[in-house]
Amino acid sequence: MTGLILAQTSPTTAPATTTTWWLIPLVIIIAILLAIGFWIWLKGRELALPNSQVFQASRWSRGNRIFPAQVVISPASLTLYHPQWIGKLEESIHMAHISSIKIDTGVMFSDVLVETSGGHNPVVCHGHTKGDAVRMKQLIEKYQSDYYRTAPEKREAPPAPTPRT
Repeated sequence: MTGLILAQTSPTTAPATTTTWWLIPLVIIIAILLAIGFWIWLKGRELALPNSQVFQASRWSRGNRIFPAQVVISPASLTLYHPQWIGKLEESIHMAHISSIKIDTGVMFSDVLVETSGGHNPVVCHGHTKGDAVRMKQLIEKYQSDYYRTAPEKREAPPAPTPRT
């Protein structure tokens, strides 16, 4: 023997860089999924508005799977928010323009239809509990009674209609 020691390598061991190549794509995929989950949570959380009540639809109902709709009822107006991936769809009706409220109760959820005095398509809110639907109707009727009970000079004027182009 000449005194040289040869390094023995086994054929089953490989350098560390070749066995962990999949960790970087895995971390990127997990980060993307967490970002999407955070975005869905952020868009679906309940609004916090002063002097108003917020009713959030159930995620188990149609049209509310990812971003549940929210109905905000204040003394001056009813507003329906539909969050979207980018932005939101918002429908608002002044209390003076609400003509009727219909509650369509199903097996699990109720739909609330708010019709306007202008006769256009009603605002439809899907996926609320029966208790929330009844509470929405009671609030709207209370705020309308309060609105018409006050003196005309103390009332908040309804918004002027926008001309159609």
